[in-house]
Amino acid sequence: MKKASGSRQSPPRRGARSRRAGIDSRARAWLRHHRAVGLDSARRLLRRPLSSLLTMLAIGIALVLPAGLWLALSGADDIGRRLQDSATLTVYLSPAVSESRSMTIADTLRRHPDVASARLITAAEGAAEFQQALGLEDALAELDDNPLPASVVIAPVDTSPAAVRDLGDQLERVDGVDEVRVDLAWLERLRRLAAFGRRLTLALGGLFGLGALLVVGNTIRLSVESRRREIEVVTLIGATHAFVRRPFLYSGAWYGLGGGVVAWLLLALGGRWLAAPLHELAESYGAHFGMPALGWQGSAMLLLSSTLVGWLGGWIAVHRHLADARPR
Repeated sequence: MKKASGSRQSPPRRGARSRRAGIDSRARAWLRHHRAVGLDSARRLLRRPLSSLLTMLAIGIALVLPAGLWLALSGADDIGRRLQDSATLTVYLSPAVSESRSMTIADTLRRHPDVASARLITAAEGAAEFQQALGLEDALAELDDNPLPASVVIAPVDTSPAAVRDLGDQLERVDGVDEVRVDLAWLERLRRLAAFGRRLTLALGGLFGLGALLVVGNTIRLSVESRRREIEVVTLIGATHAFVRRPFLYSGAWYGLGGGVVAWLLLALGGRWLAAPLHELAESYGAHFGMPALGWQGSAMLLLSSTLVGWLGGWIAVHRHLADARPR
């Protein structure tokens, strides 16, 4: 009797193990179905290569313009940071200040806590640089007195426009200083132009992203209509909306990923095509500027964004037309 009672206690453990195995098997079945649906969706796109390629081209072209503008803005921001880091102030001393007094004023300016460096340009050095730059050696040589004052070129510690203006106001109060020239109007214009470009890029990105959604949505809608009988059959045997929606979501994601690859190729080819004339233009101004590239982070962001756009377009199309595809 004891042995019989002991044998009755063993079945609950087998029941617990069978329940755990059931959860694992359902998870494996769910993963297998996702893999099978993803591969089947890719094969369906490959069976219609021309139409699939045209859809991907439309998505890629819609993504090229905002991505190209984003690259251009990145390059402009880089140039703006370089120019801001090289921002300087020119302190013109009074014409009556002697050369020894000019050196004393330059030493005073160097000790200012907001000044990174200060370079004194005497009146004679300023005249020589002016003659060499404009080729007026003969004209200036006929003058009795040098009309150019001594100056000090200041490199500020903080190169932000507000800090540079505040430093210029402080330096104007130094004894012997006649004028402080701070030319930051062009930097402010560049900053405002960059802010406008960012807003324009966001607006165009939203509009062209909506266009890509419409392209994918229309393609998936046609696919839903062509598979209406199949959807009605699987719905009759108890398939859920998630089960029916899954292959179309994978199709939209494949369309989006293909469009992202097309956009990446167009950007790469366009960058190489524009690199040579842009390099020549930069060299004509004595500067070095290369064509900005996406890099691996930008490429991953582009492909991920395009895939999400395709997936969202497929979801919207199926959600809208799934009710009409139910059996009546």
